[in-house]
Amino acid sequence: MSETEAPAAKKKGGKMMKILLPIVLLGAGGGGAYGLMAAGVIGGHAEEKKEVNNPKLVRKGEEDPYAAKKEGEKEGEGGGGAEVEGEGGSEFKTSYFTFTEEFTSNLKNSDALVQMSLACSTRRDGRVLIWLKKHELAVRSAMLNVLADTSEEDLLSLEGKEKLQARLTKAINHVLTEEEGFGGVDKVYFKSFLMQ
Repeated sequence: MSETEAPAAKKKGGKMMKILLPIVLLGAGGGGAYGLMAAGVIGGHAEEKKEVNNPKLVRKGEEDPYAAKKEGEKEGEGGGGAEVEGEGGSEFKTSYFTFTEEFTSNLKNSDALVQMSLACSTRRDGRVLIWLKKHELAVRSAMLNVLADTSEEDLLSLEGKEKLQARLTKAINHVLTEEEGFGGVDKVYFKSFLMQ
């Protein structure tokens, strides 16, 4: 009896190995393939990531590769004196853009008129300033729409003027995003402000 029981026990272990071995091999192979795909070694070539080339924040002391050259300045020439950055405040440079003409608009539901000179700022590289100049016509149009949609009462208080600045900033960034894929304007400033 002991001779017949031994081969039967041996056969049971062999069947179990035949069932478990393929399952273990499939699991290890699938896990290995997943790991290689996740690492980008195999597959995934259809979804190659495109590097985003939006304007970057420029730290104080760093050179802006897109900075506009000063009038009369040639490549490699310094323009008089070096730019000096303060150590306090923001860690980033702030650049300004002044709109070439004043803005004049009627106010919403009013006979009042507003006339103002505006500028805006960015802490991003010079491409934002380049885009502002390039799309100034579209930006001006969007800003005039915001002004025409502003009531006289809104402009009587400091809070109302600050809200207008925020709305103008949003309008500028909307135009730049539509045209160039990125806004980058941080704030709008009043250079002059007259309401009558």
